[in-house]
Amino acid sequence: MRLSAAIERFLVELAEVRLASPNTVAAYRRDLRSFLAQRGDCALAEIGRQHVQDWLVRGHAEGKAASTLARRLSALSALFGYCVREGFCASNPCLGLRAPKQPKRLPRALPPEQAQALLHDAGCTDETRDLALLAVMYGCGLRVSEAVGLNMEDIDLAARELRVLGKGRKERIVPIPERAARLLADYLDARPATGTQAVFLNRRGGRLSVRSVQRMLKARAMHAGADISVTPHRLRHSYATHLLAGGSDLRAIQELLGHASLATTERYTHLDIARLTEAYDQAHPRARAKKPRKV
Repeated sequence: MRLSAAIERFLVELAEVRLASPNTVAAYRRDLRSFLAQRGDCALAEIGRQHVQDWLVRGHAEGKAASTLARRLSALSALFGYCVREGFCASNPCLGLRAPKQPKRLPRALPPEQAQALLHDAGCTDETRDLALLAVMYGCGLRVSEAVGLNMEDIDLAARELRVLGKGRKERIVPIPERAARLLADYLDARPATGTQAVFLNRRGGRLSVRSVQRMLKARAMHAGADISVTPHRLRHSYATHLLAGGSDLRAIQELLGHASLATTERYTHLDIARLTEAYDQAHPRARAKKPRKV
C-alpha cells in the first residue's frame, strides 16, 4: 500500500472508530501530509527509520516547537501502528525513536479578581449571552469547544448540572455554580426561539463559533482592565488553579476537567507552596520542632 492511501484510511479510523476530536484529526492530517510532502507517495515498505529522523530534523531546522515535533512523531507512529495491525506493512519505523524533550511550562492563571471582572456588565449588545457563556466556562471549567457545543438537552437547571461532551466524545456531568446557573437562566429566558438545539447562538441564530468566543473574551478583558492575553484555555487553567487554591482535591479537579490522566491535571494547576509547607508541618512527625534539651 502507498503512503497516501494509508493516511486516508488511518484518518477515517481515527475519526469514525476511535472517535478522536475534530481538532486531533485535523492536527494529525497536517502532520501526516507534511511527512507525505517530504517523503513522496512511496510504498510503506520503502519508509525507514532514517526517513522519519530526517523529517523531524527538518522540522527542527524550520523552528518547529518541541511539542509540535513530539506530536508529529506521535501521529506517524500511530499511523504505522495501525498499518502493522491491518497488515499493510511489516514494521513501524518510529519504534525506538524518542520525542524531543519538552520544557515544562506552568500555565498562567488569571488572578481571581480579574476573572470576576470579566463577569461584570460591559454593556455589549449580546451581554446576557456573553455573561452566561463566560460564567459557564469559568464556573464549570469547560473547554471553549465544549461550551459552544452545548445543546439545550444538556442543561438541567433544576439539578444545576451540565452534561458535557469532551475529548474522545467522553461524557461527564459537571455542577453549575449558583451565579452561573442564574446567569444561564437569564440568557435562556431571552434566547430567541430557533430550529437549532445549540445553547449559545450567534446573531444569525446559528451555533456560536470558537473564534467568536475568543474575540469576545479579548474585548471584555480590555473593557474590564484585565490581562488582554487571556484566552478561553487560560480561563480553564484559572478555574482549576482557583479550585486547588481553595482546597479542592486534585482528583476531584481531574474529574471536573475531564482529564483521563491525573498527570494532565497537574500540568493545569499551580501548587501553593505555602499550603504544602503548612500541611507538611502539621502532618509529618519529623517536621515538628523538637524542644531544646535542658542541660
